[in-house]
Amino acid sequence: MKNYYIDLGSSTIKFYCFEKELKLIEEHSIYFKNDFNAETGISENNLKELCHYFEKIKEKYDLKYYNTHIFVTGIFRNLIQERKQDLVKLFNDKFDLHFNIISHGIENYYLGKALENDYNNKKVLIINMGGKTTELVSFNGSKIIDTQNLTIGVADLLNNFNKVNDKYSATKVEEMEKYVDDKLSTLKLDTDYDCAIFTGGEERFELLTGFNLVPNTLFNDNIHKYMLSLEDYIKGTKKVFYDISLEELYALMPSNPKWMDGARSGAIIPLVLFKKAHVKWIIPSDLNLINGVINDLK
Repeated sequence: MKNYYIDLGSSTIKFYCFEKELKLIEEHSIYFKNDFNAETGISENNLKELCHYFEKIKEKYDLKYYNTHIFVTGIFRNLIQERKQDLVKLFNDKFDLHFNIISHGIENYYLGKALENDYNNKKVLIINMGGKTTELVSFNGSKIIDTQNLTIGVADLLNNFNKVNDKYSATKVEEMEKYVDDKLSTLKLDTDYDCAIFTGGEERFELLTGFNLVPNTLFNDNIHKYMLSLEDYIKGTKKVFYDISLEELYALMPSNPKWMDGARSGAIIPLVLFKKAHVKWIIPSDLNLINGVINDLK
């Protein structure tokens, strides 16, 4: 039987189908941060768009309460309890679906399950970045040795640097990097990681935009085929900022071009973390918490 899994974050809804294997069917971006208020909720326009999208996929895929599992993260955690209850009731009454807002701890758990591996006994930093939050999970071999939750995400950069999404970025990489570095000035990270894995569609993005990926020789899990050096990550980021226009970025993802609005800003927080942790090798990954949900069922 087909089951559907939905990762609903601060800016992107990822819609998966699982039968024998997990497949990303489609995704849709809505900027829930715009006009967000913890006491009044998401904006009226965003609520309408959210409902319209679920009306479409419910009819298209015949979503039912028993075959559809929604995992809500990011900015929705900031809602007061009454507004959370309103969304749960709305989804129950309108769609007969459960609007399941999960805690940071549960998200960390599923992220850990998604990336559970022995990593050839290497020490690995996992970075999972969203619109309003960033989760860090550290593995040593196959064991989780640390988790940290950061209250910074792509939206913070988009809100503070309004020229980053000019045709070519009018904001310098170094300027945004300093902003994030200041925000994370008290963050303590180990400096003996063998590599970092950057999740959430990063492999797809780096392949589309032509980062200098080379075969992954650090470990073999039959999932993460590529790696790149910190130097090449910086070069690729500057290429996206200064050499590829926003229109060209949109064209690389025609099914959901709005996702690319966060492409430039989304490179900066990981860059700061890579430098703080003295990471030399980066593994781009498309895994996210839904992969962890599925692994947890096995």
